[in-house]
Formats: sequence, structure tokens, C-alpha cells
Amino acid sequence: MAAGALAVLGSLSACGGGGADGTGSASAPASSSSVASVASPSTATSAQMSTAPAAASTAPSPARPPAGGRCHTSELRASVGRDDPGAGQENFPVVLTNVSERTCTVRGYPGIAFLDASGRQLGPDPRREPASGPVTVTLAPGRSAWAGLTFSRPEVSGAKAATPTTLVVTPPDERDPLRVPWTGGKVPVAGNASSVRLTVLAPGTGP
Repeated sequence: MAAGALAVLGSLSACGGGGADGTGSASAPASSSSVASVASPSTATSAQMSTAPAAASTAPSPARPPAGGRCHTSELRASVGRDDPGAGQENFPVVLTNVSERTCTVRGYPGIAFLDASGRQLGPDPRREPASGPVTVTLAPGRSAWAGLTFSRPEVSGAKAATPTTLVVTPPDERDPLRVPWTGGKVPVAGNASSVRLTVLAPGTGP
């Protein structure tokens, strides 16, 4: 009977699994289906980045000045072309050249005045010639328009004359003038046949 009792005790110890606290309770092994399927942090971040909208790669370019508007004084250079004398008259082209980077327009008559060395105006403003109506002249960068400046030679007409140092040119519809050294000699300022005449602006640099 003693031998039989020992055999029963040995059989019970082999089936218990042996808990560490000696109680004989055993923990069941974890199955593969009980492991939570959670993405790693790096994987989640990659997924978010792949679905995020792409940011704009370039900034909008700055707007350029509109083309085709009136030429402003700061966009023009004034000059006086070569004299083309004839029949007792002096004929000078007054030229406006577009020095800006945009296309602009001029129309009508420029403002013209002769000044002496002290800045005083010599003679009245030129008389506008109505022979041809004004046209709109489109000036691409580097292109020019001209107006004819004509007067009788003082030594022929007998008019009172003076020698200007500066020709002031104001573009059409502008207030700020341009100044050009005058090298064309004497001009009539008073008396008989003292009128200085001016034509409308036309494309080019002269006739």
C-alpha cells in the first residue's frame, strides 16, 4: 500500500506543469491569434507622408508692368536729330526713344521750350501744325518716335534771335520734362516770322 501511494503522488507531479509559487497552477501558452496586429511607428509615419498632398514647389512669379499703356517720362530718352535745312528754314527732328523693358505708346505733340543758360524760356511755345492728325505710336523697347521742329532762319526772316543752351521736351500727357543740350544755333524768339512750328509724333527718328 505504501508503494502504491508513492506511485500516485509521482503521477500527479508530472501532470501539473510546476508553477513557480508551488501551487501547481500552469499558465497556458499564448497562441499566435492573440498577438495584436499593430503597425510600427515608422510604418505609420510613412503611410501618412505618402497620402499627404504635395506642397507647391515654386512661388508665384512677380507681376510685370502691363504692356501697351502710355509711355512715362522715366521710360523715355529725348534727343535732337540732325538738321535738314531747306528754303530758308531749319528742320530738326525731336526724338523720343523707349528705354524701358516694356512696350508703351505715345500720341500727339510733345511739349517743347527753349531755355537760356539761366533756365529762362526763350520765345513762346512752338505753334502746333494741324496738317496731320495725331496717331498712336507703339514703341517696343529701343524704338523711337519723332516730331518735326521747324523755324525760319533769323538772318533770313529778320526776326529777333537768341541762342538757347537747352531744349526741354515733355512727352505727351506727362508733367515731368526731359532736358537736351541745344546745339542748333540761334532760334527766332520775337518779331517777324518768329514762329517755331511743331508736328505730331510719328514712328521712327526722322523723315
